[in-house]
Amino acid sequence: MHHPLLLIFVKITIFSLMLALGSNLSFEKMLSLCRKPVLLFRGLVAVVVLVPLVVILLLKLFNLPAEVMIGLVLLAASPGAPLTTKRAYKAGGRFCYSASLQLTLAILAVFVTPFTLAIFVTLFENLSQKVTILEVARQVLIVQLLPVSLGLLLQKFAPKFAENIAKPLSFIANSLFLVLVVLACILGIPLFFKLWGLPMVVITIMVIASLGMGHALGGHNDHTRPIIAISCIARNVGLALFIAILNNVQQQVIPTLVAYVILGAVLGGLYSIWNQRKLAEFPL
Repeated sequence: MHHPLLLIFVKITIFSLMLALGSNLSFEKMLSLCRKPVLLFRGLVAVVVLVPLVVILLLKLFNLPAEVMIGLVLLAASPGAPLTTKRAYKAGGRFCYSASLQLTLAILAVFVTPFTLAIFVTLFENLSQKVTILEVARQVLIVQLLPVSLGLLLQKFAPKFAENIAKPLSFIANSLFLVLVVLACILGIPLFFKLWGLPMVVITIMVIASLGMGHALGGHNDHTRPIIAISCIARNVGLALFIAILNNVQQQVIPTLVAYVILGAVLGGLYSIWNQRKLAEFPL
C-alpha cells in the first residue's frame, strides 16, 4: 500500500478506536480509578515509566540493529492499546478499573508519547534523525485526544445518542484495527524471520519483564494485578506504526512491531490463563 494511503488508513483507525473508547465510557466509570489513587499511580508508573526504563536498559545492554531499536522505542512511547480492557478482563481484571486506566493512558499519550521519545532521542544519538517529536505531539493530539474527548462529551451531553452509536462504532473501529493488524502482518512477516536470534530474545525479555513489573505493582489483589500487568505489555501498535509512517521508517520497524504483537499475545495469553487459575483456586 502506498505510504500516504497507509497513513490515512492508520489515522482513521486510531481516531475511530479512540472515539469508540470515549463513547463507551461514562465520566463516572472514567473516574472509578481516580477513587483509587494508589492503584492509578502504580499503573501509570508501571506503564509510562518502568516499561520505557526496561527498553532503555535492553538497548544499552544489547547491540541491536537500528530498525529493531526504533521499533522498541516506538512501542515504549505508545501506551494504552485499544484492546487493553478486553485483554485485562480475560485475565481476571475488573472491567471498570482497566477501562479507566486505558482511557487515562489514551488521554495522557499526547504528553507521554513525545516526552518519552524526547528522552530516547537524547540517550541514543542514532535516533535523533529518525523522529520528529513536535509533529508527533500534534498528530497524537488529533488522532487520540480529540476523538476521546469528543466521545466523552457525547456521553456527558448526549447520552442517548452516545449509547446508540457506541456498539456500532466499536464494531467498525475493531474491524478497522483487525484489518490494520492483518495488513501489518502481510507487510512484516516476510521480514519477520530476520529477527530470529538476539532481537527475539530481547523482545521476549521486554514482554516478560513488563508483565512481571505490572503484576508486582498491582498490589495483593488478583483482580487488579492483571490490569496493570496487561496494560504494561499492551503497547499501542497502531500509534507506534502511525509515528513510524510520519517519520518514514515504517518498512524498517513493521517486523519488530509484528514480532511484539505475536510474542505479547502468546505470553500475555499464558499469563491470563495462569491468573484465572489462581482466581479459581483462591476466589476473593
